[in-house]
Amino acid sequence: MLALVFGLLYLFSGRTVSSQDVTGSRFVCNAIPPGAEPGCGYGPTGNRVQSSSPVEDELRNTIIQLRETILQQKETIVSQQGTIKELNSKLARCEAAADEMAQGKSRGQGSRRKEYGKNTMGDLPRDPGETIDQLGKTMQTLKGRLENLEQSLRLPSTNSSAGGASGLTPLPPELRELLRQRLGALETQLLRKVAELEEEKSQLYNETAAHRQRTESALNSLMERIAELEKSNNAFKSPEDFKVSLPLRTNYLYGRIKKSLPEMYAFTVCMWLKSSASPGIGTPFSYGVPGQANEIVLIEWGNNPIELLVNDKVAQLPLSVSDGRWHHICITWTTRDGFWEAYQDGERLGTGDNLAPWHPIKPGGVIILGQEQDIVGGRFDATQAFVGELSQFNMWDRVLRPVDIMGLANCSAYMPGNVVPWIDANVEVFGGASKAALEICEDRAFDS
Repeated sequence: MLALVFGLLYLFSGRTVSSQDVTGSRFVCNAIPPGAEPGCGYGPTGNRVQSSSPVEDELRNTIIQLRETILQQKETIVSQQGTIKELNSKLARCEAAADEMAQGKSRGQGSRRKEYGKNTMGDLPRDPGETIDQLGKTMQTLKGRLENLEQSLRLPSTNSSAGGASGLTPLPPELRELLRQRLGALETQLLRKVAELEEEKSQLYNETAAHRQRTESALNSLMERIAELEKSNNAFKSPEDFKVSLPLRTNYLYGRIKKSLPEMYAFTVCMWLKSSASPGIGTPFSYGVPGQANEIVLIEWGNNPIELLVNDKVAQLPLSVSDGRWHHICITWTTRDGFWEAYQDGERLGTGDNLAPWHPIKPGGVIILGQEQDIVGGRFDATQAFVGELSQFNMWDRVLRPVDIMGLANCSAYMPGNVVPWIDANVEVFGGASKAALEICEDRAFDS
C-alpha cells in the first residue's frame, strides 16, 4: 500500500515537471503536512497556486482514501495482534493442562506437541492482503490445534468408559490386545457359567417334576384310601364290622388279604367262623410263599379233623366248628420246638409240639381266605374250598396270652392284629364272594 502511494506521488511530480517544460516555468513541490490540502507553490514570490485539473482532483481524493484505509488496517492489525496474543496465552495454558493429563504419551507425541507449540504468528507482512491471508492461516492453525487438544482430552474418557481403564492416557496396542484377550476369557467364563446354571436349572426342574409326580401319586393313593374308607363307613358302622360270605364250594370264590407277612418265629391267628358244610368246612385260610404253597394252612377236608400245616408239616387240632353257629378259634405256634396251641370260644382245647420246629415263617407270600393254594395265589381245588362266613381275621407275630384270647372270644376286648388287622380296606373278594355288615358280638348273642 505504501508503494502505491509513493508511485502516485511520483506520477504527480512527473506531471508537474512536464508542465514546467511546457510553460517554461519551474514548480517547487513541498511536503504536505497531515490535514493540509495538497498544492504546489511556484515563482519567486512563493505564492501558492492550486490546480483545478480533474486528474489532480481525482488523484488527491485517491490519496486521501488510501491514507484512511491504511490507518483503518493498522488499527485492525493492532486489535488482531492483541486477540492473537490472548489466544496464544489461552492455548499455552490448555497445552500445559494437557501435558499434565497425558504424561504417558510417547516421545513422538511430545515432539508433535512441541511442533504445535511453536509460535506460528511470525512477523506480519507489510501488505494488508498478505496480512489478512496470514491471519486466516493463523486462525486455521489455532482451530486445528484446539481440535487436537479436544480430541486428546476426549479420547481417554472414551477409552475409560469402553474398556474400564483408569487414567487418561490412550491405551497402547499391546495393552489393548491384552485387554481384549482378558475380556474374551471373561466372556468365555461367563458363557460357561451360564451354561452350568442352565443345566442346574434343568436338573432342578426334572427333580421337581419327579418329586411332584411322586407327591401326586401319594396323594392319589391317599384319596383312594379315603374314598374306600368313606365307602366302607357308608356300608359298615366301623371298618372292622363286616364279614366275608363264601356260599358255594367252587374254585373261584375267595377273598384275599392285601397285606403280606414278614419273617416270623411265632404267630397267633384268630377268627370267627360260621359253617355247616359237610363233609368238612374246607380251608378257612392259607398262606403260600414262593417254593412253598403250604407255608401256613388251616383246613378241614373230607372226613378228616381240622389240621394245621406249617411248612407242609401237619398237626391235627381238636376243634369242631361245623354246627352252623359262630365260633371263635385261635391258633398259636412258635418255632421253638414247633409248639402249638388250639383255642375254641376262648378255651384251650389242645397243644402239641414238633410242628416244623426251628423253621421261620417266610415273608412275602399271599394270604387267601376260603381256598387252599397249590401255587402262590392260585390253582384252587373246589373240594378244599371253605363254605360259610368268616370275620375278624387277625394275625400277630407273637403268641397271645390265654387271657387275651379269652377277652377276644367273649367280646370284652378288642385287639387288632399287629401284622394283619381285620379292616374293610384290607380285604378283597373275588368270584362272587361278598362282604356284608356284621356286628359279631350281637350276632353271636342272637345265635345263642
